[in-house]
Amino acid sequence: MEVKSRAPGKIILAGEHAVVHGSTAVASSIALYTYVSLRLSTPSSENEESLKLVLKDVDLEFSWPISRIREAFPDYVALLSSTPASCSGDSTKSIAALVEELSIPEAKIGLASGVSAFLWLYLSIQGFKPATVVISSELPLGAGLGSSAAFCVALAAALLSVTDSVSVDLCQQGWHSFGEKELDLVNKWAFEGEKIIHGKPSGIDNTVSAYGNIISFRSGNLTRMKSNVHLKMLITNTKVGRNTKALVAGVSERMLRHPGAMAFVFSAVDSISKELTTVLQSPTPDHLSVTQIEEKVEELMEMNQGLLQSMGVSHATIETVLQTTLKYKLASKLTGAGGGGCVLTLLPILLSATVVDKVIAELESNGFQCFIAGVGGNGVEISFEHSS
Repeated sequence: MEVKSRAPGKIILAGEHAVVHGSTAVASSIALYTYVSLRLSTPSSENEESLKLVLKDVDLEFSWPISRIREAFPDYVALLSSTPASCSGDSTKSIAALVEELSIPEAKIGLASGVSAFLWLYLSIQGFKPATVVISSELPLGAGLGSSAAFCVALAAALLSVTDSVSVDLCQQGWHSFGEKELDLVNKWAFEGEKIIHGKPSGIDNTVSAYGNIISFRSGNLTRMKSNVHLKMLITNTKVGRNTKALVAGVSERMLRHPGAMAFVFSAVDSISKELTTVLQSPTPDHLSVTQIEEKVEELMEMNQGLLQSMGVSHATIETVLQTTLKYKLASKLTGAGGGGCVLTLLPILLSATVVDKVIAELESNGFQCFIAGVGGNGVEISFEHSS
């Protein structure tokens, strides 16, 4: 049997940066997924049992003999855990040794932390069972769309679905969701994986990916909510890498230099986030009211973008995207850290496909990468395929 899981990426609809200074922010899932397929091997005496990880998008395949993993973890009983556990110092060393032996190509060395997270989650949940795990993703890496969280969530979901700690119906056809209790477990395990990749993650990315829909958060408190409006976004990846820490520090320095003005900026962002959550939860609308809701969302996006510019986190490439979409009377804002990364553009329900094609063609001619995705859909899902 093969288990498949998929977990969505995320965007920040409003409140990035200001959230560090006490404002509300709103994040949502997007219909771009990371997929994991897990096939546990049946033990055979002919070939040596191994654990295989296939990263389809970067065309890399890693493999560890189970005997080598056993060697690295002599105290195996301490490793297998039914409750989410953090990777201890000793385990970190053992995993580092297993990753080092792979000799990952220099250009792809950024993947090492993801491979480490994979090993920790796999060994903690499945132990020393031989298997093949294949990963593929529609999300660009390092663009602020939550690709590492989607990877950890999808992986945890696939691994847990074949254990006793999760009750799932193996006979169901197609993609289906977990129950509330199971989702909580998946989310907690994914957070442990995120810690290995990011050190001190906020937990927002994995929560959005696990539960889907929309989450508003303020000073560490997360509130899950369901949107009644199905928005569609054009997501433009400027492909400019960004230094999140430096951007966050820059906003704090500006706050120190202009405390009065910046306090109003953060307060305005807080109002925008709160209004956005109210608008998105409006009663299920008809076409006419959808258009009115979209117009409100566009205004809120434009206002938020102006405030992000006031904080000093925009970038020449972001401004290029804004100017391009403005020509077509579309509203855009950066999402996430800024300084590059991705830009969101709302695609209204009545917008013609011809216009969308024109906008995308113009953005791509600048070397940007474009995706179209629905906002606020389901979180992680799972499907079982029985080989005949």
